[in-house]
Amino acid sequence: MSVLKLSHLSKTLLPAILFLSELGFAQTKNKTVPAVPEVRAIQRGDKRIVAPQAPEGYHLLFKGSDRSPIIDSTGAINSPLVDSKVNLYFQLISNQMDTLKYDVSKQVTVPGKFAGKGINSQPFIIPALREWHGGQGNYVLTSSDRIVLHTANRNVLQKVAAILKREIKEQTGLSLSIVTGKPEKGDIFLTLQEPDKSIGEEGYYFKVGEYVTISSLKYEGLFWGTRTLLQLLEHQTSIPKGIARDYPEFKVRGFVLDDGRKFFSLQFLRNYVKLMSYYKMNDFQIHLNDNGFKKYFNNSWDSTYSAFRLENATYPGLTAKDGSYTKKEFIQLQQLANDYAVRIIPEIDVPAHALAFTKVVPETGSKLYGMDHLDLHNPLTYTVIENILKEYIGGDHPVFTGKEVHIGTDEYAKKDAEAFRAFTDHFIKYVQGFGKNVRVWGALTHAAGTTPVTVKNVTMNTWYNGYANPVDMKKLGYQQISTPDGWLYIVPAAGYYYDYLDYKNIYDNWTPSMIGDVHFPPGDPTIIGGSFAEWNDIVGNGISEKDVNDRVFPAMQVLSQKMWDGNHTENAYPDFAVASKHIGEGPAVNIRGRISRTDSTFVTRFTFDKADRRLQLQGVTYTKGIKGQALAFSGDKSMATLPYPEIGYNYTVSFWINPADNLSDDVTLFKGPNSVVKLKQGNTGKLGFSRDGYNFDFDYAVPGNVWTHVVISGTNKGTSLYINGQLQKKLYDDWIQFTDKEKTKMRKVETLFFPLREIGGFHGKIDELQIWGRALSDQEIANDK
Repeated sequence: MSVLKLSHLSKTLLPAILFLSELGFAQTKNKTVPAVPEVRAIQRGDKRIVAPQAPEGYHLLFKGSDRSPIIDSTGAINSPLVDSKVNLYFQLISNQMDTLKYDVSKQVTVPGKFAGKGINSQPFIIPALREWHGGQGNYVLTSSDRIVLHTANRNVLQKVAAILKREIKEQTGLSLSIVTGKPEKGDIFLTLQEPDKSIGEEGYYFKVGEYVTISSLKYEGLFWGTRTLLQLLEHQTSIPKGIARDYPEFKVRGFVLDDGRKFFSLQFLRNYVKLMSYYKMNDFQIHLNDNGFKKYFNNSWDSTYSAFRLENATYPGLTAKDGSYTKKEFIQLQQLANDYAVRIIPEIDVPAHALAFTKVVPETGSKLYGMDHLDLHNPLTYTVIENILKEYIGGDHPVFTGKEVHIGTDEYAKKDAEAFRAFTDHFIKYVQGFGKNVRVWGALTHAAGTTPVTVKNVTMNTWYNGYANPVDMKKLGYQQISTPDGWLYIVPAAGYYYDYLDYKNIYDNWTPSMIGDVHFPPGDPTIIGGSFAEWNDIVGNGISEKDVNDRVFPAMQVLSQKMWDGNHTENAYPDFAVASKHIGEGPAVNIRGRISRTDSTFVTRFTFDKADRRLQLQGVTYTKGIKGQALAFSGDKSMATLPYPEIGYNYTVSFWINPADNLSDDVTLFKGPNSVVKLKQGNTGKLGFSRDGYNFDFDYAVPGNVWTHVVISGTNKGTSLYINGQLQKKLYDDWIQFTDKEKTKMRKVETLFFPLREIGGFHGKIDELQIWGRALSDQEIANDK
């Protein structure tokens, strides 16, 4: 949650060692751990590990490893492809007092099937392959090659193959046929009949020889193998021959999106499913309701922004007017996610962050703590929240189709801890009564008390150790998703937490085994993964979907690596940072508004001197321009369509314009899928732009019946206007002044993805349109004129 502050061996081998698969707890505040000898070196051919002798008065309990496909929870060894380091996790337990437990981590090297990594070096993908042995030579995909399905599991394989066929076409231009049978040279063979059962549900083999084989046990693993293939095909059709054995360290690799305080279009969510899948991130938590801070809304709850993003029949007024999803749309989103091996985790956040609910049923609001808190002593509160949840999890065809639902439960007033605990326990059981598992935000340290809270089938996002101490939560028995605010919280343009995450620090120093300042041993099975979060605390500050993605995308690349591979990073961060720039968002996903793969050198020009095959004209004619010919537009139906929808940061767009006099208000100039540049913004008469429900102007009116040279340049910091070679207005350093007692100032975000799909919609002429994939300097713009 985002707060307005910085949060700070078998028994036969050795009687003293026990191999159990059930989850346990450890961690003590005592830093003096009794000495435990090293694990005996593993020899080629060993089938099980041999644990060290426990010190006198203790016994060792083996809990697992950070590479379970190599050493599983019973201590059995499955040989990797090449020599691999594995961290083993033990608990050292006192024979006299079994509540006295220590975590013990030991590292071993397991000999591989091959003596080395082979001839071909390991290809770069994100996340890196866990195991690789290089062959010799390269496989080259051609248009005559096929996607071949194993005869077994045909229906499941057909789904994967259909997606892969479409995306290979989008990635390479090659259209492959899909057949069933035996692969031949050049084919891509998909099978769920992988004989190595140790790789688990998400593991897969990727074998590149005369043909490519992707083999797994389950759909998820097979799908991740196709993501590896697509990344390798992103810039070429040649792939180094070799074999990979790949699998994640953590089963939850997540991202939390605050959809409550900023609406994200359905298309954005669908694109994010594909983006996350491309990086093998499998857990997409959508925070469906929230509210702003009252002090930024004249200290009035009635005026404070709040939103709930789903269609609701029980309380129709609950659904946000400024952006929501129908039930059908949300179901389809989850279906898409299932196809892409991603879980959608819907979150309805109560009993704090609940202003959207109390506005609809005011009697449920707390008179003591504020209307963003539900009144936990009013029986009506329970009825209302039950009704809302039931609408989405009840019936034969629930709206929330997955196995897990997040019910929030955080940042409630500490004074009412017992009522908060009772509420949390009630709704855990209520949701579980519909056959769902439950997730909650960690709050039980903050809300300390005696009222019991259900543990079974409950997973906790531990985000701030002052709210939920992760050691104590482990002792209580909760599985945890590491979501540490001090590492992984993005709050755009807020001045606290991170605007952009510290990628190098995360890459070099963080894994999901770290929650705040608590380090759990690698392989601890109670830490099931990690998640990073984007929160939109400062409602109305101008942040766009594109700005959010500008922050999240590079974080996704780094955290994909860390959540899949833990501390086993294949590349040093500087090398990773360089190579990562060559991997994009996935086939047909272009949230970043890239026009070319080398945007920094991209430049194109439309002179309009003659017919141009790149343009489609409707109600547009050619006329005399500033240089040769120009396009003449005759009103709102008069448009020229360009081959590009938009261009993202960084860019410069230059053109000459000669508009007619006395044009109507709100008249457009450029249109795209996410923004509009207007010759007259609203009734201001000024050149401006609109996007994400925000309207901006440059405080400049373009004169009529004369030629004016206009340059608009945009970065992730803001947007600049140049007129006739000189800087006219820089929308970079404007601030929002709030009226709270601290007189808070927050940065106003005035960015723009420049729209390019259509030019026109006004009376006048345009000439000499140029587009650069970088922000030109003032001198370059002056020279361009």
